[in-house]
Amino acid sequence: MKLSINDTFNKELPSDSNMENSRRKVFEAMYSFVVPKVPTKPELLHASSEMAHTIGLDENDIKSKAFLNIFSGTEVYANTKPFAMAYAGHQFGNWAGQLGDGRAINLFEVMHNGQRWALQLKGAGETPYSRQGDGLAVLRSSIREYLCSEAMFHLGVPTTRALSLMTSGDQVLRDMLYDGNAAYETGAIVCRVAPTFIRFGNFELFAARQDFQNLKKLADYTLKYFYPELGEPSKDTYIKLFEEVANRTLEMIIHWQRVGFVHGVMNTDNMSVLGLTIDYGPYGWLEGFDFGWTPNTTDRQNKRYRYGNQPNIGLWNLLQLANALYPLLEEAEPFEKVLNQYQTDFESKSLAMMRSKLGLMVEDTNDIHLIKDLEDCLLLSETDMTIFFRLLSNYKIGDVDSGLKLVEEAFYSSEEISDAIEEQWKVWFSSYDQRLRKEELTDNERKTQMNLVNPKYVLRNYMAQLAIDKAEDGDNSLIEELFELLKKPYDEQPKYKKWFAKRPEWARHKVGCSMLSCSS
Repeated sequence: MKLSINDTFNKELPSDSNMENSRRKVFEAMYSFVVPKVPTKPELLHASSEMAHTIGLDENDIKSKAFLNIFSGTEVYANTKPFAMAYAGHQFGNWAGQLGDGRAINLFEVMHNGQRWALQLKGAGETPYSRQGDGLAVLRSSIREYLCSEAMFHLGVPTTRALSLMTSGDQVLRDMLYDGNAAYETGAIVCRVAPTFIRFGNFELFAARQDFQNLKKLADYTLKYFYPELGEPSKDTYIKLFEEVANRTLEMIIHWQRVGFVHGVMNTDNMSVLGLTIDYGPYGWLEGFDFGWTPNTTDRQNKRYRYGNQPNIGLWNLLQLANALYPLLEEAEPFEKVLNQYQTDFESKSLAMMRSKLGLMVEDTNDIHLIKDLEDCLLLSETDMTIFFRLLSNYKIGDVDSGLKLVEEAFYSSEEISDAIEEQWKVWFSSYDQRLRKEELTDNERKTQMNLVNPKYVLRNYMAQLAIDKAEDGDNSLIEELFELLKKPYDEQPKYKKWFAKRPEWARHKVGCSMLSCSS
């Protein structure tokens, strides 16, 4: 197995001078060198052939002993030096100080076909940033991260990727619900892949400590390798960098809203400087359409990271990044201009996204009312978001009376559809019908366009939990089935039609199928 190693982060930026792997505060350094813990008996459960090819590997490499050893942490690839990043962050709106890679170890960077990829192991052992943790991960959370990373990519959502999923052969103690009932679980390791794993929190760490020298070094490094088109470092390019991060962050969140994805932990240390979805913990897809839903048990009371609040949190997090970058400009106005533009762009891009979901190509000033009325209807009774929008593409102009029948599979209980609710839906379908008459597309053309933005299949929590349950019994077949299904989420895939279904009632309150904790 041969990779084209091209390390930069751990060669061009300052390292922690202390080589001990002990919990501590780390100053004036971007990272600490650390070696992964050697697992007792690693086993490859699944690998993404697509991601392997993207970094320059083939099928034979995936099957090799070297692949198993390197991506389980058993061996360190020749002439590389693994490390854990130092960063800080705001967690649930509160300043948390130094955080860092507590259970992620960066292996190396690879260049292939002109693209840079950083590879890191999640769950490969403790680091100086592990705090009270052990740096390990369990099978359930690792399956969720592995499947979701690749599923999001194929949905067209900006995301980090996943190369491999392995079990370690070790048992890991976890208190899944933070209720004092800790139990041993199967240990696992995921290899995550992204151009870089730099987060908002990397900048926050140095700004908070008034280490402006390293703050500048990090900004210059980010410009050099990930935003070279912005030009040489200067006050002007720093604000351009912030503007680009803001634009990418908004684009990512608009995609989340489009497919009904809720991240669950939008802390600033979980925000990528490249606008990628990063850190798949207690995430989830909307089952019933609900602006107030969050998958995170830790956030159950305040619902800070609920579905409807994600765009606002994106803005709040960007404000924290602006505060961190401020010392490079010492001017507030340029940052305020970008943040104000984010709010303006959210309104226009959100409207454009919803138009696309409804098959509307022509702009109409009344669309905002049509969309608001639809959202009101969706909230009248429990209505599956994914199924509703997918079935809506079957609507034919002039067929108002059958509109509700067309989408009835999306309703959790048809008994809930009272005469009053049915009448409100009919009013909406009548408005929708009139609006569609302003379009130039045929019914079939509109259906094709709508099915490109409204997925038929998403990784519902109960689906992931079924794969976890089987895997914990030694059966990995459902991991493979879901992996293949989610490669083509917009296709009909008749052989997988059983997954185009509402969450079953048994999963409504089952642990892992509705809400999850941060340890999940």
